[in-house]
Amino acid sequence: MFIRTKTTPKSPRKSVQIVESKRIDGKVKQRIVKHVGVAANDEELVELKILANKFKIELESDGQLPLYTPQELEKLELKQQTKKETNKEPEIIRDDYDVNLLDLIEEDRITKGIHDVYGKLYDELNFKTIIDNYSRNGASCKALKEIVLARIANPDSKKASVDKLASSFGVHLELKTVYRMMDKITDNQILKLNTLVLNQTKSLLDDKIDVIYFDATTLYFESFTEDIDSEDEPALKKNGYSKDGKFNQPQVVLALLVTKQGLPIGYKAFSGDTFDGHTIVPALKDVEEQFKVDNIVYVADSGMFNKINLEEFDKNKNMTYIVGARIKNMPKKVKEQILEISSYTAMNDNTKVKTIDYDGKKLVVTHSLKRAKKDKYEREKAIKKLQARLKSSKSVKSQLSNAGYKKYLQLESSDDTKTSCDLSIVLNEAKIKEDEAWDGLKGIVTNNTILSNEELIHQYSNLWQVEESFRITKHDLKIRPIYHWKPSRVKAHLAISFMAYTLVRYLEHRVRLQYVKMSPEKIRQILLSIQTSIYYDTKTNNKYSMPSLMSDDAKKIYKLMEVPVIQRAIKL
Repeated sequence: MFIRTKTTPKSPRKSVQIVESKRIDGKVKQRIVKHVGVAANDEELVELKILANKFKIELESDGQLPLYTPQELEKLELKQQTKKETNKEPEIIRDDYDVNLLDLIEEDRITKGIHDVYGKLYDELNFKTIIDNYSRNGASCKALKEIVLARIANPDSKKASVDKLASSFGVHLELKTVYRMMDKITDNQILKLNTLVLNQTKSLLDDKIDVIYFDATTLYFESFTEDIDSEDEPALKKNGYSKDGKFNQPQVVLALLVTKQGLPIGYKAFSGDTFDGHTIVPALKDVEEQFKVDNIVYVADSGMFNKINLEEFDKNKNMTYIVGARIKNMPKKVKEQILEISSYTAMNDNTKVKTIDYDGKKLVVTHSLKRAKKDKYEREKAIKKLQARLKSSKSVKSQLSNAGYKKYLQLESSDDTKTSCDLSIVLNEAKIKEDEAWDGLKGIVTNNTILSNEELIHQYSNLWQVEESFRITKHDLKIRPIYHWKPSRVKAHLAISFMAYTLVRYLEHRVRLQYVKMSPEKIRQILLSIQTSIYYDTKTNNKYSMPSLMSDDAKKIYKLMEVPVIQRAIKL
């Protein structure tokens, strides 16, 4: 087998195929084994070739028998035989379909798309090996798969997921089986999961991960009491600074690492009272020590910018980093250099750049006209709201909760003699003027001496991938609120959510490369629309499954995942 790139005349698009050569009657003939996809540009072509090589290795390994035990060989042969049989069209006996429509009633309607597509991807990623000893823990392994798929389809509590699996997917689980499964997800299983996902991601990128994007967020509990550390394990459920505004509810801090394509690398959980800026070093040490990843550029936002982190980064001579800088908190001399806009060099019509020495590191500051307009618009919008509130009430108490732009407010005596203690709040015009000088400015600190300013800025601008990843986990997969209280169950919940997130991102990646760009939510809706109705013949007691009409997008997703498309009735 080999990978072939086929060009189309007068078109930049290129098809990537896996081709097999065979000699027939003395002539070499070629057969397309798998059409991988069509690339619109050189970058997509490289990604498609890497994906094609992954498929090629899998196809070639299917034809070889590794050194298994006799018992394993028997299981493998049975699996291959089952695979061949499932790909065959079942024999049709037309007498079985001689029915009167008036005798048919719909007995059930099952959603099939999620299990057909994401279920196959789950198996491909070998997630069933997360829980040890499949033969002994088969029920737990099956429960894990179903709960992960349920989180993709309709994320909810474990009890609600069990109910939904039964009502909409034809899958019956006991809640106690789900909890028993969660108790089997220990720290060892989480390490195995992170390692497995990292290796799968590396295989999708031809073992070349050159940039890791890092960020942390908070996930709140459906509770108002925090836990106390025990002798067995430290508590995760702690009060801390909440990014969700749930300051009266305990939380857990989740750190996530992804590639520049948004593909997952790993995650790590911290207690809820952990400061964001203290999460990056332990997480990156895990990546280096446990996952053996090196020669990487680590990218993180300004939340990770603090003295402790920079010192830790600098201790590791092999670590290259790009971290967002809090330029308004810089020393006075550095701020003066930042605000000298006339000394900046033009990168393009919109952006100017300047390099400043910062404690022996490189501080790259950009001034963007688009960002300046945005900063000005947001400030003026906030000031109008503040002015409206001040007109309605100048009482100090009514303004105390004003967050975000409260820096533009100041206290002032209501009495011209300034002898009264009656204070009111007014706008601080001097502060507003001072803030205008920072419009459009953004900085990054790095120890990288090889990449150009343009490349550094480009790498940092891709941080939206990890922000998008958190949006998917928080909103699409509804990882929060967390209903569990035992630290081990909280960890299991995060592991289940990370597995669901991995499946969502991997399928999104495959669909983008082999078909068109689609959001995870659109893919989910397409797959949820694929249903099968179960009809019962009241005269003959026969049952028939009737698949719903599939859209062209659904057929394409099924095809690229090599899932058979069945579009006719089948006697059960």
